[in-house]
Amino acid sequence: MNQEDIATRIGRGELVESEPFIQHVQIGDGYDVVVEWGGLGRLARYLKPLQLPPRLFIITDTNLQRLYAPSLLSGLAEAGYEPHLYAVAPGEASKSLEQLSAIYDWLVEQRAERREAIVALGGGVVGDLAGFAAATYLRGMPLVQVPTSLLAQVDSAIGGKTGINHPGGKNLIGAFYHPQLVLADPATLLTLPERERTEGWAEVVKYGIILDAGLFARLEAHAALLRDFRPPPAALLCQLIARSIALKVAVIEQDEREQGLRAILNYGHTVGHALENVAGYGTWLHGEAVSLGMVAVAALAQQAGIFAPDGAQRQNRLLAALGLPTSCAGVAPVEAILAAIQLDKKIAAKRVRWILPQRIGQVTTSALPDELVQRVLTTLFAGESSAER
Repeated sequence: MNQEDIATRIGRGELVESEPFIQHVQIGDGYDVVVEWGGLGRLARYLKPLQLPPRLFIITDTNLQRLYAPSLLSGLAEAGYEPHLYAVAPGEASKSLEQLSAIYDWLVEQRAERREAIVALGGGVVGDLAGFAAATYLRGMPLVQVPTSLLAQVDSAIGGKTGINHPGGKNLIGAFYHPQLVLADPATLLTLPERERTEGWAEVVKYGIILDAGLFARLEAHAALLRDFRPPPAALLCQLIARSIALKVAVIEQDEREQGLRAILNYGHTVGHALENVAGYGTWLHGEAVSLGMVAVAALAQQAGIFAPDGAQRQNRLLAALGLPTSCAGVAPVEAILAAIQLDKKIAAKRVRWILPQRIGQVTTSALPDELVQRVLTTLFAGESSAER
């Protein structure tokens, strides 16, 4: 089947294989995160308990509009909803003030009301952008996250972070704003290009490194199947996504606004965000940049005497086995990366709080000597590029 045929079957709810996994998030009024293979076709069923007004404002990208809009809009209309759709260009460049302003203009033209919901249908870019629009338009509209990429399903759609980029750094403008529902359908990964599917494994590996050695070992055991995706391992995917979500929820319930524990979820992101900014948003996909960031931070931890060499080797072997880049050589000027790191949101008292692995499944947070950071990163990023994208 081609992408359009798969998307049509998903939209019609024809890919049901198992009972859904439901994780309740106990923050504020609380909300459910649902993981269900083929669940996108039952979006209306999951919306009903929210008792929303019938008008829905769906924000997606043009690729997903082509694949999913016909069946999704038809199904919602049959269920009594009045869906309106707005599509942005795919890619990180859409997380901008200009695109946010255009969405505000559209909501004004539609005369959107405060109780009516915004539905974010897409990957991390759409989820962050639509989520920030929902957080700020009319001082807050109900938000429903329907993540369609692996990265969004295990990470960006969970936890209430929304935002857009600034030329000076990634996600510098944003708000904490939780959705009323997250519906993650792993079947939507069948319509993703391989590179966009692959980048999401970086965030899953991250959970293994920071919190769950068992999850890490399971990824090692199934890396070839997860990378090849032929046939798609539906049950295994749902289990891995559900476990990643459960790990993130356990952290954010203890630290909603990243005052302490939640910072560990940024493992690999300090260097990763800097690389995205320096290279130009979209040159490296977020997961690819995070993969390189984890390679860099594991090297920093190893040089600081915190992380054993075999741990760093296991991490890097797994990233490579899943199809992620692991060579930093020549990907960007180290001076620019070091400068961009100084804009990281985790800086306190002008010092970066590095998330450093101690062993697989456990990390610590610490500052590092500037000399060590400069020396290690210079060594990693010097030379010709051998990383594949």
